[in-house]
Amino acid sequence: MPSIGLREQAAIWWRDEMKTLIVTAGVIFKQGKILVTQRKEDSPHGLLWEFPGGKVEEGEEPREALRRELKEELDIEAEVGMIFEVVFHLYPQHPILLLTYRCRQEKGVPKPLACHGLRWVSLRELRELVMPPADDPIRKHLCSSEEEILP
Repeated sequence: MPSIGLREQAAIWWRDEMKTLIVTAGVIFKQGKILVTQRKEDSPHGLLWEFPGGKVEEGEEPREALRRELKEELDIEAEVGMIFEVVFHLYPQHPILLLTYRCRQEKGVPKPLACHGLRWVSLRELRELVMPPADDPIRKHLCSSEEEILP
């Protein structure tokens, strides 16, 4: 059997070890503002602002995962609507596929249960927040077409 070189070994390792994580996020509007959450200090991208959501578990439907994450992290129930943006980003630890949905808060008042903080921000304020790279295309989409986006 022929031996394989380091490049081929690295490619095999990367394929086996660097599985793409599927992650969901919600764009939640209220009175012309958008809900953002601040990551915990000890997490990757600690204290950066992001759109609320989280990882999709094995075999879980993405909209259900987002509903679950919003309940666990913020103690709210939300209607998860249409896809707003899809982002693929290659972080050093692993690639992610971020599925972002338009959401409507149905029950509860958001509380920072699994995040450092939360804020309702205007599009102007959203432009100024420091966010993880995967959230940037979502912010740009929101800020580039505000007349069509805001309910």
